[in-house]
Amino acid sequence: MPNTDNLVIEIGPGLGDLTEKLLEKRNKVTAIEIDKELCEILKQKFPDLNLICGDVLKYWQESLADENYDLVANLPYYIATNIILRALKDKNAKNIVVLIQKEVADKFSAKPGDKNYGSLSILASRVADVKKLFDIPPGAFVPAPKVTSSVIEFKKFKDSYDEDFAKFLKIAFSNPRKTLKKNLSAAFNFDPKEFGLADTIRPHQVDADTFFRLFSALKERSKNGKRNQSSRSD
Repeated sequence: MPNTDNLVIEIGPGLGDLTEKLLEKRNKVTAIEIDKELCEILKQKFPDLNLICGDVLKYWQESLADENYDLVANLPYYIATNIILRALKDKNAKNIVVLIQKEVADKFSAKPGDKNYGSLSILASRVADVKKLFDIPPGAFVPAPKVTSSVIEFKKFKDSYDEDFAKFLKIAFSNPRKTLKKNLSAAFNFDPKEFGLADTIRPHQVDADTFFRLFSALKERSKNGKRNQSSRSD
């Protein structure tokens, strides 16, 4: 768990096994649980816990808290990616330590050239230092899931990521098997050689800094093009 004095927020505490450990380490812990029956159990088990009963995705507006917080949780696999992206975008989220499906953890922690490298790993690397800490086999859980799990850590050095950059990456990785030129040319006037890249380069071969450089240049070019069109129509 991050060594800070921040509020700790746990999503999906279940029966409170992790919650109990968190309360031993931190004075300020908030747990958010969607299951009403589990909420009643948690209220009985931890009477002093700040417990929010409801859907975290509905409760979460621009920020999940009005103060700096660390997210520490065993995330339900079906919402793990959404939760992590929200926390990376949430300016008050400072550290994220979560247990998720190994496949998802590999996507967030992948490096250029890795088969799992893509928009998730690039966005994460622009906002945080990302480290997959360890894997956990299915047999460690009761009942055992069908997949291996991983604990992954995000130490944020930036408040948030640019939503337009996220959309740009979706275009760049729209078809990972095609070249970057093919993907980006669908939306931009893009010549890889202009940026020192080969025509044959594929998205997974381009590092995060280069992607942001491409995004910034093509975004500015698009703005200038719209200004020129507007001037001609006046």
